[in-house]
Amino acid sequence: MQEEVERVTALRYTGTDVQEIDESVVKEYPFTISVNNQELVTLLCSPTYLKFLAVGFLVSEGIIKSKDDIKKVVVDERLGIAWVQTTDQEAVQPLMLSKRLITSGCGRGASFYNPDDAQAFTIIESKLTVKPEDVFSLVQEFQHYSEIYKTTHGVHSAALCDNKKILLFRDDIGRHNAIDKIVGECLLNDLSTQDRMIVVSGRISSEMAVKVAKRNIPVLVSISAPTDLGIRLANEFGLTLIGFVRPKRMNVYAGRERIAGL
Repeated sequence: MQEEVERVTALRYTGTDVQEIDESVVKEYPFTISVNNQELVTLLCSPTYLKFLAVGFLVSEGIIKSKDDIKKVVVDERLGIAWVQTTDQEAVQPLMLSKRLITSGCGRGASFYNPDDAQAFTIIESKLTVKPEDVFSLVQEFQHYSEIYKTTHGVHSAALCDNKKILLFRDDIGRHNAIDKIVGECLLNDLSTQDRMIVVSGRISSEMAVKVAKRNIPVLVSISAPTDLGIRLANEFGLTLIGFVRPKRMNVYAGRERIAGL
């Protein structure tokens, strides 16, 4: 696994003084995913957990749906390429190849879905209920969890949680990539996402809601804001969407029935 941080020299200007400083910055790494010998997409990402990122991205885009759809995954970190072989040789449609993107996932993101695809989704099934104090506690732990963020302030984070604790945590320069690393690791290592929550650091857009809903995860929590389409899709999926979480304060935008006391 490659290092996530690079040391650089910068000039710090304070208004009255200029000094040379040594600083840590995150690495930005181009990572190409090839499926059945067809180059699909190049993601700009953090150079860690690349196998999980490749698989998670393909799951999120609906190209693979289960572990059984994967024949082989080979990652070459030196070249920055993942070769994925699937059991279905037609898993990648020509339209996907025509939409090949290079992105960090912090703008529109690399995504081949259409919002109209929501009509084909089944409603999330879960009996999970969450206490507000559990959300506050998890987010407080989440915000102090990432050593890379403390060092560089240059990454987004995602965590898979139950009601009481963080089960899996990943960082990336792209907020979409951080979720895909969680999704890929859960799939490859047979980790359950049933009755779990995802906590993220970034904005909850439509793509973020789709990624979570596709894995039947019932609750998505962020310290940041949602978009209007993210809220609309959360309501359609039966996804509980919570944003702007602060100590003793949060906004519930969808799925309030899963929040105890509301």
